[in-house]
Amino acid sequence: MERFFRSLKTERLSYQSFANHQEVVENVESYIYIYFYNYKRIHSVIGYITPAQKMAELKKVA
Repeated sequence: MERFFRSLKTERLSYQSFANHQEVVENVESYIYIYFYNYKRIHSVIGYITPAQKMAELKKVA
């Protein structure tokens, strides 16, 4: 976790300024999704499909 937060602070947040809390949240979420989370790896818990496939499936239902 320490390495993650160090990378987040030095690579993403140090040279930016934000107008509100929502901008910070969106920026951090995009950093996590782009650099740290593997959307292509299948997960047994969600029926051996990728997280992206599961999200698309849930959006269809909603």
